[in-house]
Amino acid sequence: MKHIARKRFGQNFLTDQSVLDNIMRVIDAQPGDSMVEIGPGLAAMTRLLLERVRQLHVVELDRDLVARLGKEFDPARLVVHAADALQFDFSGIPVAAGNKLRVVGNLPYNISSPLLFHLAEIAPRVQDQHFMLQKEVVERMVAEPGGKEYGRLSVMLQWRYHMELMFIVPPEAFDPPPRVESAIVRMIPLTQPLACDAARLEAVVTKAFSQRRKVIRNCLAGMFTEHQLVDAGIDPQLRPEAVPMEQYVALANLG
Repeated sequence: MKHIARKRFGQNFLTDQSVLDNIMRVIDAQPGDSMVEIGPGLAAMTRLLLERVRQLHVVELDRDLVARLGKEFDPARLVVHAADALQFDFSGIPVAAGNKLRVVGNLPYNISSPLLFHLAEIAPRVQDQHFMLQKEVVERMVAEPGGKEYGRLSVMLQWRYHMELMFIVPPEAFDPPPRVESAIVRMIPLTQPLACDAARLEAVVTKAFSQRRKVIRNCLAGMFTEHQLVDAGIDPQLRPEAVPMEQYVALANLG
């Protein structure tokens, strides 16, 4: 029976075999990897991963798809977690001795940013992450200071990860086709991110980018003095998108 994609779950199923093959090449899964797939859907990528790894964990919210996965695959090889990825405790997935978790998935675009922040909480336990996301989101993730794509998402994720846009995926690779282009992103947690309190950095960055058209002195008025901005190496006349991640960290550490 054909599964009808559900809009409320942001479902767009990847069907293009050449794109799937390219994703497998980029992930380069190995038999002993401790791997979890978010949103396996109709298992297009799941099947290919199971050809490469001994065991795969998947997190799926749609109950119909959970039931389908349970019928199709050996539960000893495919461990299905019926859960909302935004609430799921990824730190509970068992990892082989000496391994870190590898995370992959075609993420629902309607929850991509909050899910990336949720996963950032376990970054020290993660080897790498490979995701299919809306191209616009990936461009924001990897953006350098000075462009309109650079913002809160750029700073908060670049503080924890090295990230790279691997390749673009056209809408026709999906069923149903989304209205936007997609992209594959590789995220590798930094072994030694700059020391900073995550909540403090989040507060600073959120306030800074809440009024992008103003200079940063005005954006952060009430939180920092002009003298403190200078102490953090920031020109008070710059706009928020011109300030590198490292200087936001320095500013957060002044508080």
